[in-house]
Amino acid sequence: MSRTVLRICPLCEATCGLSLTVEGARVTGARGDADDVFSQGFICPKGAAFGEIDADPDRLTGPLVRRDGVLEEATWAEAFDLIAARTRPVVERYGANAVGVVLGNPNVHTMAGALYPPALLGALRTRNLFTASTLDQMPKHVSSGLLFGDPFAIPVPDLERTDHLLLLGANPLESNGSLCTAPDFPGKLRALRRRGGTLTVVDPRRTRTAKLADRHVAIRPGTDALLLASIAQVLCEDKLLAPGAIEAHLEGLDEVADAVREFTPDAVGPRCDVDPDDIRAIARELAAAPTAAVYGRIGSCTVEHGTLASWLVDVLNVLTGNLDRPGGALFPLSATDRAPRPAGPGRGFDLGRWNSRVGGHPEVKGELPLAALAEEIETPGEGQIRVLIACAANPVLSAPDGDRLDGALAGLDFMVSIDPYLNETSRHAHVVLPPPPPSQSAHFDFAFNGFAVRNQVRYTRPAVPLDEGRMDESEIHARLILAVSGLHGADPTAVDATVVERTLAKAVADPHAPVHGQDPAALATRLTGENGPERRLDLMLRLGPYGDGFGADPDGLSLERLLAHPHGIDLGPLEPRLPQVLKTRSGRIELFPAPIAADLPRLRAALDERSDSLVLVGRRHLRSNNSWLHNIPVLNGGSNRCTLQIHPEDAARLGLADGADVRITADGGAVVAPVEITDSVRSGVVSLPHGWGHSRAGSRLAVAASRPGVNVNQLLDGSRLDPLSGTSVLNGFPVELVPLS
Repeated sequence: MSRTVLRICPLCEATCGLSLTVEGARVTGARGDADDVFSQGFICPKGAAFGEIDADPDRLTGPLVRRDGVLEEATWAEAFDLIAARTRPVVERYGANAVGVVLGNPNVHTMAGALYPPALLGALRTRNLFTASTLDQMPKHVSSGLLFGDPFAIPVPDLERTDHLLLLGANPLESNGSLCTAPDFPGKLRALRRRGGTLTVVDPRRTRTAKLADRHVAIRPGTDALLLASIAQVLCEDKLLAPGAIEAHLEGLDEVADAVREFTPDAVGPRCDVDPDDIRAIARELAAAPTAAVYGRIGSCTVEHGTLASWLVDVLNVLTGNLDRPGGALFPLSATDRAPRPAGPGRGFDLGRWNSRVGGHPEVKGELPLAALAEEIETPGEGQIRVLIACAANPVLSAPDGDRLDGALAGLDFMVSIDPYLNETSRHAHVVLPPPPPSQSAHFDFAFNGFAVRNQVRYTRPAVPLDEGRMDESEIHARLILAVSGLHGADPTAVDATVVERTLAKAVADPHAPVHGQDPAALATRLTGENGPERRLDLMLRLGPYGDGFGADPDGLSLERLLAHPHGIDLGPLEPRLPQVLKTRSGRIELFPAPIAADLPRLRAALDERSDSLVLVGRRHLRSNNSWLHNIPVLNGGSNRCTLQIHPEDAARLGLADGADVRITADGGAVVAPVEITDSVRSGVVSLPHGWGHSRAGSRLAVAASRPGVNVNQLLDGSRLDPLSGTSVLNGFPVELVPLS
């Protein structure tokens, strides 16, 4: 007999509500939940394929342990025994930094992946942390940290109320949005057009999003920061500055005007391949719009000046008076954020508190560039990484120079992977710990609710019970923490209990908290939930900005109240939050921070650079998410292809035929891919998607291996980095093409 179960989709940042059809313990169908308070029935092909993803026969069903060089099935006890036996002696002999941790993008898509890595890092105390952020969004964290004092204070466009949206380096009709959690992003853009608003898209490709726009600007890749600086220059030169209500909280406005003086449209236009008059028109339309928002994503982040571009996005929102106002760019307030404190100076945000051992790369937000992982494993000496823990990470495909990293991983003393698959990275592990399918896990979006275009809160328990022999993902993480911290064999619930105890101790000592002065032990007994993760969620909700404060607000949020609303609770539209959100040392928006000022000469020098080289950009596929979903037959087809897109003029000049193979060479190596001739990419630019290259021996991804594609990141050697954020330059780098037939 079939039944219907609700589940939040974990497959992209849109976080849509799903209505699953379940027969026994098998998901047989998925459709959008029409009553979901946030997504209101929207679904994309990934969500519709939830059942196929859940039942992928290549998913690991139990732990693997390497014996005599071969990964074999093992019991959970054997797996954790081996982790404890192999990790602690390395730490005791070589120190905490002998262990490295890699956190992949999927961590923020699971409840356990959000709750437990902080405790793991606290137990290990290593400085060798690497995450997918330095392949994606770190420039935005850095710019927000410098401007607002908090790297997670990222304003998002108020899509449902704005009159004008300037969108750079993003293709939400394919990606569903990024650092802007918005179910049915395509529908919101169409609604903007229907109500008479204006959409301007800056992208070297005529994407589905660009086709929807009023104006498509086919920029030369990598020059987004120049374009944004020029728009700022026009606003200053034409005396169109109107910061509005936030001016009282600003410092550095005059310095910004001086800093962008040289970036005139006439100077910038030829470098960006954008008509100077178009730059002036964009600036003036932005200033004249009743409300407007500027939004930049991965195409403007993973380039040579990614942090400067991210900074300039918010500079434009500030200069036009659209930061922190309805219809502009606003700061979300998640239900699990800390409750607002009185406005005032904070600790600020610092870069480079330490540096990587080999390359001297400065840390950012406690992380080192993922591009530096291989050298930290390969290079002998104090602090060499000998043990690696990879949580939902596949850097052999996602980071530059996968061949080098592939070789480095093979030389580790010991490696642990939490991963549902034996993929290009986890195949090197000595222990693989597979989490259960998503239907067997609870879900709460800790990260994405902080970037949502509307404040809301939703939680779904597992749709089906755990299969016999599987272990809940939260328990896997908790037991891993105990194994590496010298507490192997302790009750895994102790991890959650310790976090609860520490959190309550801080809360009762905080004079601004609703539980100030109360007994933390007594408060802990009032937490509800079926397990440790639910108790922690209850704690965060009750202490959060909408929480009941353990009785201080009887109408406030708690887990019990949330469970009574299976389709979620709408918490209302985004509202202005300044100055409360600011944590800078001045307590103001520091519009022209010193690290930005120090990096601007590099952007000025770019004005004089000229190159006729072809440059490469990536591209998104609606049926894919990085390297995750290529093993699902229903998603591995159609337009989801690993081809090199090239403009007809460039193809004719180079003698390339549609469908023929071409060798692509850059500073890190070469790959061979089939040619796809299309005018959807501008001349001078070629496009190869990210996340492919499923051809390495030892992985167990049958469908992906049948259509492996090539790894675009193998074209890079890892030396191209945005210096402020340590983010790899994955877009806008020069390539050479040679036809092979």
